Amino acid sequence: MDRIGAVDIGGTKIAVGVIDSSGQILAQEQFPTPQGITLADGVTRISKALEMVCSRAGGSIQGIGIGCTGQVVAQTGILEKNAFLPGWEGPGLVEGLASYFGVGVAMENDAIAAVLAESAWGAGRGVGSFLYITVSTGIGGGWVLNGRIYRGARGAHPEIGHHTIEPGGPACFCGSHGCWESLASGRAMAAWLASEFPEQAARLPDAKAICAAALTGNAAAQAAVRREGRYLGIGLANLITLFVPDVIALGGGVMKALPLFIGPIETIVQESCRLVPYQQVQIVPAVCGPSIGLLGAGQVWLAANARA
Repeated sequence: MDRIGAVDIGGTKIAVGVIDSSGQILAQEQFPTPQGITLADGVTRISKALEMVCSRAGGSIQGIGIGCTGQVVAQTGILEKNAFLPGWEGPGLVEGLASYFGVGVAMENDAIAAVLAESAWGAGRGVGSFLYITVSTGIGGGWVLNGRIYRGARGAHPEIGHHTIEPGGPACFCGSHGCWESLASGRAMAAWLASEFPEQAARLPDAKAICAAALTGNAAAQAAVRREGRYLGIGLANLITLFVPDVIALGGGVMKALPLFIGPIETIVQESCRLVPYQQVQIVPAVCGPSIGLLGAGQVWLAANARA
């Protein structure tokens, strides 16, 4: 059975691991993404960590898959300009790891990597038309149709979190106003509560704290949860009307509290999706959990080699 080196690179942490081709994580490690780390230092740090987990897993690896935050040119391993990893642009990450380990390396955007994992080993297994949405600090995801990841022009992945919900809404780093991420992400949820209930902001600094407080009857937290459910529902209703997938799986940190939001989501979908058979669309929790970054990185390598 293949053993695959997996590297999950985010803006705040880097995880490395070894997985097998059935999706079993054999060893893993993670460390914070050092602010301002150079590409050369990043390659060295990742290589040493991956070497350590390979030793712990007790075997060599056949290849390396990477899921990386930011725009990755599809199937080339070239990282485009990246706000979280300045100076990492180009093919240097892939080439550096390939040279160090002497194996093939494949890289995709981390959202696509997560979609591949959830499609192969999670809620999308065997599903013809599958959408995976992650709601965390931001909102991302992707679409798998008949076993193939959907790509746009020049192989670009769709920015699901940045379709516009309210044109006059909050500004987003993407340059737009009122996009889904600016209204329904965990960061947006916390920002809204801090604006509307400033006296609660210190006690409820993030979505996790807000959801926990809502369960205890905190009125400010419950208002934030109602708003979050509404905007999640609007965004999902738009996606259902556009694509009518068989299954939508919801993952990410905010969706650990999915029971708080599913009622408003279902109400808005019923009200908004009357021209399509929305009743046939299953909205379910994702199942890969916190390991989805590493599982996705492994799937990046498996998918690249399936194409070869």
